[in-house]
Amino acid sequence: MRIQKFIAHCGVCSRRAAERLVIQGRVRVNGELITRPGVPVDPARDRVTVDGREISPPSDHIYILLHKPPGVVTTVRDPQGRPTVLGLLKGVGRRVYPVGRLDRDSEGLLLLTDDGELSLRLIHPRHKVEKRYRVTVKGHPSPEALARISRGVPLDGRRTLPCRIRIVGRSRWTTTL
Repeated sequence: MRIQKFIAHCGVCSRRAAERLVIQGRVRVNGELITRPGVPVDPARDRVTVDGREISPPSDHIYILLHKPPGVVTTVRDPQGRPTVLGLLKGVGRRVYPVGRLDRDSEGLLLLTDDGELSLRLIHPRHKVEKRYRVTVKGHPSPEALARISRGVPLDGRRTLPCRIRIVGRSRWTTTL
């Protein structure tokens, strides 16, 4: 396992932040200073320290289901200072991160974990894990508009995967998809 992956797996920080720790000369493997990312380590045999403190992977993972309210961003840290989902957690004692995202104005169930393998299996498109969303929109979208959305929409410079849309209810002013 590469050193930055091991550090992230131990819950110290993200892989990118772990690369910076290595480059800054804050990591040792078996007492030897490591200054370049990518150095392989054997978690069963090697002793790894960050800033002089020995680190080790957790013996088990943590899984948290959280109902994200509107107005909270689904991120670990927000440079704009908005409330984040991690700010809603108290006393977890481990580094967890959200699996997937819900928009700031959305609400719903969100998984937070330190299990990177599960996170990858759930969010990477190659695993084709179906996600379901219930959306209420103002007005009544035309069949053409629903067809366009179902083919995928541009988001963050990329097109989303196609989706199935089913109308589950209508009121005088809104439609729930």
